[in-house]
Order: sequence, then structure tokens, then C-alpha cells
Amino acid sequence: MNIKAKGFGNFLDVVQVCDSTFPIGTFNHSFGMENYLRTDKIVNADDFEIWLDTYLKTQFKYGEGLLIKLCFKALEEEKIEDIWEYDKIITCSSQAAETRNGTKMIAKQMIDLVQTLHDIPLLDEYKQRIKQTSVYGNPAIVFAIFAHYKGLEVDEATLLYGYSINSTMIQNAVRAVPLGQKSGQLILQRTIPLLEEILAEIEQLDSSYLGANVPGIELSQINHETQIFRLFMS
Repeated sequence: MNIKAKGFGNFLDVVQVCDSTFPIGTFNHSFGMENYLRTDKIVNADDFEIWLDTYLKTQFKYGEGLLIKLCFKALEEEKIEDIWEYDKIITCSSQAAETRNGTKMIAKQMIDLVQTLHDIPLLDEYKQRIKQTSVYGNPAIVFAIFAHYKGLEVDEATLLYGYSINSTMIQNAVRAVPLGQKSGQLILQRTIPLLEEILAEIEQLDSSYLGANVPGIELSQINHETQIFRLFMS
């Protein structure tokens, strides 16, 4: 990663968006993890780490991770219409209404905040398409457009976005499982090599894999919709 070639400012602009405190609403969502808590499948740090590993190997790998790769390819080949098609595929691939709606909410907030800090024409177009309901909105697409605009390579963008998901999920688990901050940091450190493995696997995938999922995690997201007591919106 040649940060100097990109400019420290551009790189740090992307890091800012990856910070778990970046206020786009992700701290309100567990994406099914809370349902595992309520059914006592997650009761400690080890259980949560198993869940997080599974989430990264499935929903992230075939979802946001692959989506960033596909969007970068479309941007480099100037096939912008492909991005809008990927938006529809990834959204319609999710069976859980809370997850779909939560993802759309995060995407809208992310566009608004990124555009407050920067001015990226393609994000303006994306925002207009969302308003016109010709697309749905996905934060990974917003991030891919932003990271590409800032000059990052696709592998850098994918790893940073994966790290952002890790960090946010762990902070949510710290207050929900609950985990100690030290345990959370140890889990975060252990998942970094996993992200590198997933990145190598994503490089071998094409768009036919976009939105693939495993039943357990998706069922937990669906079941969360009828959960009586909850800390998270999804």
C-alpha cells in the first residue's frame, strides 16, 4: 500500500469513513447477531467470534466484499449502469426486511455525510436515483465510489471496509453480549488475517455469486423482526 502515492489526505479521508464512530447509524444494527444472543447461541466472547467469522466468510464475502470489487471494475471500465444493477441484486437477495431497510437507511446517511465532507458527482447521481426509487441504496456501493474517487486500489478498499464492519460489530457486541474492551480488541486482531484470506477468495468470484448467503444468519435476521425485546434495529 503506497500511501504517499495516493496522498496522506486522501487516504485518511477514507480511514475517517471507516471509523466505527462515523455517524451513519451502523451502531443501531446487529444484522442478526442479537437474535443469537436472545436464543443463547452467543453467551461469551468465543461464541461471538464464531458468529463474526461466519458472518465475514458468508454475508461479507458474497455481499459487501464482492460488491466493492464489482463496483471498482465497473468504475474502471466506465460501466456505471452495472453498479445500479448490482444495487438491485444485492438488495433483493436479502430476505430479511429489517436488514434491507437498515442497509438502505445507512446508505442514505452515508451519502449525506460523505457529500457534506466531499463533493463527488457520482454520489449525487446515486442519491437522486435512490430518491426516484430506481435503485435502493447500499453503503458498500457508496464506499466503493468514494474510495475509488480518492485513488485507492480495490484490495485496499475491500480490506478497509471489512475492517470497518469488524470494528463496528465488535463495538456493538461489547455493549450487547457483553464483551470486555480487551476481548473485543483481541477478536479484532484475530480477524485481520481472515479478511486477507477472504480478499483472496473474492478475487476468484464473479457477479453470479453476489448476494449468496447461508440460512442460519439470514434466518436470525428474519427472526429478529418479531423479537419482542431488542437493543438493535436489526
